[in-house]
Amino acid sequence: MGLVAIVVGHLSMARVAEGLAVSWNTANDAVLAEGQRLLIADPARLDGVRVVGVDEHVWRHTRKGDTYVTVVIDLTPVRDGTGPSRLLAMVQGRPKKAFKDWLADRDQAWREGIEVVAMDGFSGFKTATTEELPDAVTVMDPFHVVRFAVDVLNECRRRVQQNLHGHRGRKGDPLYSARRTLHTGADLLTEHQQERLDKLFAHERHILVECTWGIYQRLIAAYRNPDRAAGAAEARSVIDTLADNVPAPLVELRKLGRTLSKRAEVVLAYFNRPRTSNGPTEAVNGRLEHLRGATLGFRNLPSYIARAPP
Repeated sequence: MGLVAIVVGHLSMARVAEGLAVSWNTANDAVLAEGQRLLIADPARLDGVRVVGVDEHVWRHTRKGDTYVTVVIDLTPVRDGTGPSRLLAMVQGRPKKAFKDWLADRDQAWREGIEVVAMDGFSGFKTATTEELPDAVTVMDPFHVVRFAVDVLNECRRRVQQNLHGHRGRKGDPLYSARRTLHTGADLLTEHQQERLDKLFAHERHILVECTWGIYQRLIAAYRNPDRAAGAAEARSVIDTLADNVPAPLVELRKLGRTLSKRAEVVLAYFNRPRTSNGPTEAVNGRLEHLRGATLGFRNLPSYIARAPP
């Protein structure tokens, strides 16, 4: 009854305890035990899972104890267009071992049925997947690939700004004034923004920023291309370009080239797996953040996991 009151009736644990005339701790222990038996331990809960998303999540912002959990999401309904994503597990810790151990605890038939694992740039998730799900395809989410390019673009802009002016960007500095425009996709630029960039790149002293911006725009264009084969070809071209004789002054692009070359397989896999993105995983993470904020934080992980959205 207590579990129904909380899950269906959205009552607080305090109201349930009051209605049952027991202490809060007694009601909480009973509800957690019944929830574990009926929901978490139900073997049918993992039936039909073919596409998995994985990400890390900070469940409390303190220095006390482990603050990270590994979040595992069922992305099969999203890929198939039959429904929203579904939270499968929250595992204490962020290292490779956390995800690897969770996968290892699943039966062999279930592991063999997993076709795709979507993830961010954390290499530990890729290694755990390779070791426990050797037949699954790993896919890096476009958001994180583009984020790599955004980071190196920002680093390049700041370095050139410092070298030219001897200080961080200030109001009135061309590179600082254009910082947001540089992040805008070329196909979305307004006439005013295009004029700002034309003026910025007219100066040879900004050539390093222009080159880095150009690679960033090519990556965006690859992901936005409605022809997935053409998008994959463009992404492959960017990776090959950055892997071959990038001039030494383009420090940030050389760094991006090493990153993309190392992850080329998982980056390009996205283009062969339509509707496979780790975006829904990030959305669940957002709901978890809201949960933590609404309760003003949790002091123990079991309570946090028990109250996580399905």
